[in-house]
Amino acid sequence: MYQKIAVPVDLAHVDRLPRALQTAADLSRHYDAPVTFVSVTAETPTSVAHSPGEFEAKLAAFAQEQSQKHAISADARSYTSTDPAIDTDRILRRAIDELGADLVVMASHIPGVADYLWAGHGATVAAHSTASVFLVR
Repeated sequence: MYQKIAVPVDLAHVDRLPRALQTAADLSRHYDAPVTFVSVTAETPTSVAHSPGEFEAKLAAFAQEQSQKHAISADARSYTSTDPAIDTDRILRRAIDELGADLVVMASHIPGVADYLWAGHGATVAAHSTASVFLVR
């Protein structure tokens, strides 16, 4: 049913991703669908990496670790932005299209008051992507 799974990740908050990562791995094995971990970083140094190249290497290492841990086929795709806070939703939608992903599995938060004013990344991707989107809390 699903051919390609995209999993947006924030390497600064990997501790909040276990349920989404397990869900993606389970679906990957069930459908024999490869996973691509997607992330957006700044052009400037961040708490995760000093440069986009270092970030790309860390994301690739993360994908390799997940591949081995869950026995799935996985790779990584990093994107760079001058302002990730503004560009992340647009870049994620572009990445989903570029990858040809037909399923997106992403971690989400419990909705709060702010969600009535600003949609979260998961809500935006779900509303504007042609792929199915599985939000995991």
